[in-house]
Amino acid sequence: MPESMANRLVRGIIRNPLLIFLIVIVIAVQLTTGSLLNWQNLRGVLMDGAVIAIVAIPCAMLIIAGYIDLSVGSTLALGGVVGGMIMSRFGDPALAVIAAVGAGAIVGLFNGFLTCRFGLSAFITTLGTLTAVRGVAQLLSPLPRSSFGDAFGFLGVGTLLGIPVSVWIAGILLVVAGLFLARTPGGRHVYAIGVNREAAYLSGVNVSRLPFVLFILSGAAAGFAGTITAARLNSAPAGQLGLGFELTVLTAVLLGGIALTGGEGSMFGVFIGVLFLGILNNSLTLIGVTSFWQSVASGLALIAAIALSAYTHVLRQRLEANEAKKLAELTTTSAS
Repeated sequence: MPESMANRLVRGIIRNPLLIFLIVIVIAVQLTTGSLLNWQNLRGVLMDGAVIAIVAIPCAMLIIAGYIDLSVGSTLALGGVVGGMIMSRFGDPALAVIAAVGAGAIVGLFNGFLTCRFGLSAFITTLGTLTAVRGVAQLLSPLPRSSFGDAFGFLGVGTLLGIPVSVWIAGILLVVAGLFLARTPGGRHVYAIGVNREAAYLSGVNVSRLPFVLFILSGAAAGFAGTITAARLNSAPAGQLGLGFELTVLTAVLLGGIALTGGEGSMFGVFIGVLFLGILNNSLTLIGVTSFWQSVASGLALIAAIALSAYTHVLRQRLEANEAKKLAELTTTSAS
């Protein structure tokens, strides 16, 4: 039986309720300030969001699989510092990026090894590396490095067809990750591990290898994001780079509908969550809200994201239960 338009609308709102709030905020702030949709303003929002999205992609997949990575902020700082050091010494942007991604991947390898091989809590493990990796970054570069040159700066502020390079990279990664989750056996395994790890194991899924790879990708992505941030700032202060970034990523991911309990979510939701967070912060700046109140708003957004995730999960379960009930009634009626 074809799904009614009303059911489709309800299902769409349940899956992406944040999209409605995003549209309302954009309309309200644009009418109030007249500058939200200005390209120069949007360009800054998209560049900020691109860095968040690059890291949020593997982090979201980890959460879907039932894990979490809280070390991405410090790993971003390490990536920025390592990339800056290589750039200062050798002047090769490609080598700087490779070194930063490699440093991040090593952090992810360490997290994955302790979590997936030894069965330690991902929360505790990555909370520990959050502090340890920040310390390593500061040991490597006690004083901020800067003035990396235009070639390296292109990664952070350069454009291609008028669109920032970092935005192109984030967009491509979002599409690839979305296709991976939706169209490949590996993507289905990510969801299966998050829904029921034991059932996935009994079904023949390697429940350790896939999360292990995701931890490595999470670290590598954070290291790469560090080079983009350092290139954009033309500086790599180890003590400040990526400070609190892990909470920003977590907020964006949860706002995008990724269930903290695992097994639910999509890359489209991550895109909406990143965009919403960027628009929210930018809108608060445009209407003159101080940075202190913006921090309050970000914290409340995190709480709202968790509450929204739980509420939409309940609504989705009810909707699925109602559909199953209707299908059973139709089957009974047809049989009689």
